[in-house]
Amino acid sequence: MPSSLSQEPTVSSLHLHLHPSSPSSPLLLSFPFSSFPSFPSLLFKSPSKLQSFLNDFNRLARFHCYRFPLSFSSLSLSDSHSVLVDDPLPLPPSPFDSSKKVLILMSDTGGGHRASAEAIKAAFNQEFGDEYQVFVTDLWTDHTPWPFNQLPKSYNFLVKHGTLWKMTYYGSAPRLVHQPHFAATSTFIAREVEKGLMKYQPDIIISVHPLMQHVPLRILRAKGLLNKIVFTTVVTDLSTCHPTWFHKLVTRCYCPSTEVAKRALKAGLKPSQIKVYGLPVRPSFVKQVRPKDELRRELGMDEYLPAVLLMGGGEGMGPIEATARALGDALFNETLGEPIGQMLVICGRNKKLANKLQSIDWKIPVKVLGFVTKMEECMGACDCIITKAGPGTIAEAMIRGLPIILNGYIAGQEAGNVPYVVENGCGKFSKSPKEIAKIVADWFGPKADELNTMSQHALKLARPDAVFKIVHDLDELVRERSLLVPEYSCVT
Repeated sequence: MPSSLSQEPTVSSLHLHLHPSSPSSPLLLSFPFSSFPSFPSLLFKSPSKLQSFLNDFNRLARFHCYRFPLSFSSLSLSDSHSVLVDDPLPLPPSPFDSSKKVLILMSDTGGGHRASAEAIKAAFNQEFGDEYQVFVTDLWTDHTPWPFNQLPKSYNFLVKHGTLWKMTYYGSAPRLVHQPHFAATSTFIAREVEKGLMKYQPDIIISVHPLMQHVPLRILRAKGLLNKIVFTTVVTDLSTCHPTWFHKLVTRCYCPSTEVAKRALKAGLKPSQIKVYGLPVRPSFVKQVRPKDELRRELGMDEYLPAVLLMGGGEGMGPIEATARALGDALFNETLGEPIGQMLVICGRNKKLANKLQSIDWKIPVKVLGFVTKMEECMGACDCIITKAGPGTIAEAMIRGLPIILNGYIAGQEAGNVPYVVENGCGKFSKSPKEIAKIVADWFGPKADELNTMSQHALKLARPDAVFKIVHDLDELVRERSLLVPEYSCVT
């Protein structure tokens, strides 16, 4: 500390050594001062005030860590995996003792994670019936305290402010950044997360979210359950994906594409841990699709005109109205005075948008729907689709053989989906409503051959049986594990 108080010291971060249980196992936390926006500048002008703050903070942190879960007798977070020595925590008996338990960890940060979780659950029910009990939980929202349980709200805020999301996504990508973050986070939420995991007494834990690997695996390792519970990751990003998806301690990592598998290998996973099956989509998409005219008739559409599906996701976001108006003009032949195509618009939960579109006097047949549960029928009724670059929608569209026009993407995890679609000859990318409308008009007119070619490319790239391959491989892993650990119980 400088002798003169007139000059502030240049300190970029606060480094604290915490001793949760033993002085021989310190935890180093580093807090940037930017995370304390209300920090008084006076603190740095007084050595005694700074020292007092550090002492108080250390006492508070030690108090919190001494009150660590009863099942943990000591804690060391000095390496990347942290060792937790546990005393068994008695658990209540499960009401489903006759069935194997599957726990799927997800978070409502975008609709794709829940959709994948529900697809896996449906596949387990379809393939194995009562042999498995499947539970889906939002780990952070349901089993962590504030502020950690605000993750979905934080994500939605960041995504709406693109620059902030880019800083968060790319800034947390290096291992030197996110590993210490998870180590520090696990110190404060381990007790709640442990209860959230163990109350299900799972035979299988499946993570379908990039932030669901590190903390749960630390807890399982601490309790000596890594060789008893099958822990797997199902990556739900098609191409570019955050490094936190990958953890070396997983039993299996299911990748939707070879590009993601290469990233997993680069992150240190072994080839034996990686399976490339595709993105899990709802089993209903695997069923044979009914004829287009029949589906169109049920949806109240024209049975014979080619149709474009315009989607705005579950929340009806994006330039839906502008694109719909441009399509309304482009798909009407002024010379003949008749439409050359029709439009099905899905507005999700955006009732205001749905009402506005329904009030327009269209020159072409237009069907406007709100939130849809049978997406496979809507896609089956159409000939192409306009959507943002969400991986789940892309995978579903490919199964239905729909050429795709991408009109936007979320920076980071969805950025690679654009070249994935375009370079594989399955569709095009444009943010211009007028350009998008012209592409569709050409596909429904002079460039019909291009539409058919892209449809064939989409079908070749589709993996409709991915979810079934995943659940059958999981079943095989559980059976192999039960032979190795025949008397396994989460209680012990």
